[in-house]
Amino acid sequence: MSSSLAPHPQHEHEIAHHHDHDHAHHGAKKPHSHGCCSHGHAHHDHEHAADASWLVRHRELVFSLLSGATLLAAFLFERFGFAAPIWGSFYAFSFFFGGYDLARHTLPTILARRFDVEFLMLAGALGAAILGRFAEGAFLLFLFSLGHALEHYAMDRARGAIHALGKLTPKTALVRREAREIEIPTAEIALGDLAIVRAGERIPVDGTVILGHSSVDQSPITGESVPVEKAAGDAVFAGSINGDGALEIEVTKLAHDSTLARVLRMVEEAQTQKAPSQKFSESFERVFVPLVLCVVVCAAILPPVLGVLSWNEALIRAISTLVAASPCALALATPAAVLAGIAQAARSGVLIKGGVHLENLGALRAVAFDKTGTLTVGRPQVCEIVTAPEISPRELLQIAASVEAHSGHPLGEAVVARAQSENIALLEAGELQSIPGRGLESRIGERRIRIGNAAFLRESQIEVPSEIEGAVSRFGEAGMPTMIVARDAQVLGAIGLADALRPNARQTLEKLRNLGVQNIVMLTGDNEKVARSLAIEAGFTEFRAGLLPENKVTALRELLEKYGKVAMIGDGVNDAPALASATVGIAMGASGTDVALETADVALMGDDLGKLPFAVGLSRQAKAIIRQNLWISLGVIALLVPSTLLGLAPLGVAVIFHEGSTILVCLNALRLLRYR
Repeated sequence: MSSSLAPHPQHEHEIAHHHDHDHAHHGAKKPHSHGCCSHGHAHHDHEHAADASWLVRHRELVFSLLSGATLLAAFLFERFGFAAPIWGSFYAFSFFFGGYDLARHTLPTILARRFDVEFLMLAGALGAAILGRFAEGAFLLFLFSLGHALEHYAMDRARGAIHALGKLTPKTALVRREAREIEIPTAEIALGDLAIVRAGERIPVDGTVILGHSSVDQSPITGESVPVEKAAGDAVFAGSINGDGALEIEVTKLAHDSTLARVLRMVEEAQTQKAPSQKFSESFERVFVPLVLCVVVCAAILPPVLGVLSWNEALIRAISTLVAASPCALALATPAAVLAGIAQAARSGVLIKGGVHLENLGALRAVAFDKTGTLTVGRPQVCEIVTAPEISPRELLQIAASVEAHSGHPLGEAVVARAQSENIALLEAGELQSIPGRGLESRIGERRIRIGNAAFLRESQIEVPSEIEGAVSRFGEAGMPTMIVARDAQVLGAIGLADALRPNARQTLEKLRNLGVQNIVMLTGDNEKVARSLAIEAGFTEFRAGLLPENKVTALRELLEKYGKVAMIGDGVNDAPALASATVGIAMGASGTDVALETADVALMGDDLGKLPFAVGLSRQAKAIIRQNLWISLGVIALLVPSTLLGLAPLGVAVIFHEGSTILVCLNALRLLRYR
């Protein structure tokens, strides 16, 4: 359901007091740190078993660091006058460790008659070695291998999204067949089977409730902030958590067609799509590399054939041109800025998993926010208390909290937390009796206490005063769950609860608009009343409510078609497909589920929405520095190639300019570490 915030007719709505003894929310959070360099490798050559040793699993990174260490040793030995075989051996080791994976990738492509930037880097390094510039060649290979290792590390960690999703659905289900209850794998469940789900268990199938009544926590799938009452005829989703009542569910979808299975497929599909920058770099390689190779070959052959230069002089110029054209500064232009930007973001509590995501953050034209756990704190809080004339709010809180202290329900916990924050001492309450879908009963001393909805009290022949009923109606119109508290036959008052907006949510939206991101939309699985109330409070101009995971993806694709670059911010499993489909997926790092964290491109590690405008600003600064670096590196190549070809720049001058541009690019990138 999509809605703009125009005046809207109000509807009376009363929300039952739900009870759920097993509100099994998100598992352990695992923030991940990723390095990134974009060198055009579209695949990982090898994958190691999870139980392999650290050295085996990170061989590329180890080889890269060994290349750097042996390069440093060789450079020092040469400078301090050690014998040539000693420092020469260390240079050879540096070439081997730095070029091993590069050669493994490049040799098959050469045999397949394809030439890419990797080939040019390898040829440049070998050309430098032929001309006796061992340090430059080894340094080139070290930097390239380091970026490649970090890129693969990031790719491997991203694969965890698939494994995290698989843990949500039970592997077996209790099914009634031919008057017998048997436990079978969920993959063997057939359409029309009756699945039995006991209190507190995770629901294994998508289906329709045939028998039973319970509150079900659907937050892993729909993102709804409070459990939803389910009775005969209501639909339930695999992966959601049953409350305090047993349910018999008729299976309406096979395991591979369930909502959660579709979530899994959408994440997989989104992760296999190529980023625009990758497509651009591949197009660039197809033109740049053959052009450089043609120029070098022509420079080596044509002048001697035409009698202009000797073969020896032509060969030296050709190799000098190859070194001059080897894109060392160009290769560093983006990765250096990316690594500096990612490091500065991490120091400020924002985890960015790769360079393309850092760049895309600054190009956003729209941002879509999930509601529960993202814009809100993810748990209900007491928002308003209305009491009968002779009852004080403290007395009402004391009575409600004393009873709810034994319920274990999220709404009850919110009431207890409010009472504790006001230092209200709890009273001794008797045995708790829960009535699913209605409320609960207990005793304090000789007085009977009932807490629930208006229907529950009417069934107990308790009349709800008009002023309390008016407040309950108002709470319902705002989408707030409500508790009515009665002592014996007297209604003491009503408590309105809501999932409270994060303190800096409105300010974050204002800062994003000031940065030029004008299109900010809320996408939520909650009902329209809850969504409308929160959207007005936060300052949204548009929201879409009642969305399942696939609906969020559809809404996001519409935004992508309309605006081009769109970020999605969420924290739950239900947000994972949308996070994966967005230009940039952003997860709440502390409260987010493992799946959301693994799927997202960016994580706000302190759950601080205020870091989002910082990340967008940092991205824009990084993009500016990347553009500057590209102009520097391409400008030097454009200057050096004709100069070395014509003999105007001897190899020494070419090396100074070449290395100077590399150092300049690095220093320019390091400016990002000072970004505030």
